[in-house]
Amino acid sequence: MRVSVIGAGLGGLCLAQGLRGAGIDVDVYERDPAITARFQGYRLVLDPVGFEALRGCLPQRWHPLLDAVVSDAYVERLALDAQLNKIGELGPARSGIVVDRQVLRHLLLTGLTVHTGAALTGYDVLDDGRVEARFAQCDPATADLLVGADGVGSAVRRVLTPQTNPRDTGVRFVIGRTPMTEQFADLSRAYGGKIVGGGVSLLLGAMRFPIPPKEAAEKLAPEVTLPDIQDYVRWAMILPSNGFLGTSTAQEAALSRMKGWHPDLRALIEQADPDNSTLLSIGVVEPGERWASGPVTLLGDAIHATSPTGGNGANTALRDADLLSRCLIEAAEGHQDLLAAVDSYERQMFEYGGEAVRHSLAALPAFVPNPERPEPA
Repeated sequence: MRVSVIGAGLGGLCLAQGLRGAGIDVDVYERDPAITARFQGYRLVLDPVGFEALRGCLPQRWHPLLDAVVSDAYVERLALDAQLNKIGELGPARSGIVVDRQVLRHLLLTGLTVHTGAALTGYDVLDDGRVEARFAQCDPATADLLVGADGVGSAVRRVLTPQTNPRDTGVRFVIGRTPMTEQFADLSRAYGGKIVGGGVSLLLGAMRFPIPPKEAAEKLAPEVTLPDIQDYVRWAMILPSNGFLGTSTAQEAALSRMKGWHPDLRALIEQADPDNSTLLSIGVVEPGERWASGPVTLLGDAIHATSPTGGNGANTALRDADLLSRCLIEAAEGHQDLLAAVDSYERQMFEYGGEAVRHSLAALPAFVPNPERPEPA
């Protein structure tokens, strides 16, 4: 069996690791000109299902390294005002496993065959049932299965299910990260909740490494190269629906809306790494009708992109990767044919993937500023 994965995000790479571990031939095709062409390094919170899915696809010899670069998080999910006074709660306290996306991506890249500069232009299902993928600047690739793991703007989805399109929620946000200092460690009660004021909401999260990732890899898995990253605070400012960004940098956009805020909060934005801060919109992809089962399928944001306020995007993509990997391994071992394996994956993925999108959209209003809605007391 040969599998072509389109997209070198977390879901596609996790799938490729699971298949590689089972001896299945897999190649990954990424449209970016290089793996490090753009920054992909904010913290993620994994739930038990997402974390176990990740572990299930990784070689067991890397489990100690994974455990060394993640941390447990427990947050009270408080609502605070711009002076850090408690004004309410967002619901029950929550725990999870915190991992840095850039560190995790480098771990998942290890040992894989990844073709960069490979922008998909289309594909054809051949007479023998295999799929030939076409690329703008690379030779065509033929495989038994083509997996679109290429995100919200998926080129695979546009061919497979053209009626399924991204939907802009109208919500805009700015996001960045700032090196952790003692001053910002004192903001711990704000982590995991939201700070409101001036018509915006500010969300903070800490990324603390038990062992610096580069050092951990050198000690526990020398074949793995991880980036040299230190502890930091991830911050995200959510604007009102259809809020106008209107400034040239993420820091300027945030600071312009923080007049009179607590000095530690302003300092957090002022000291952010400008290269790792950006302005974004929140879009979702909701699974529609099932397409006819065949040798092409979708994974992660390509078919069920969620709002980040749901906290389940990466978890659901990793769950996809683990499920599809297990289904394909069963097919490779002769327990079922390939199309039956893909159909089994899609039936389950559509159900929990659709629910993940609905959950994220239901959670979005609690984080979007609304002057007509009072904050929780």
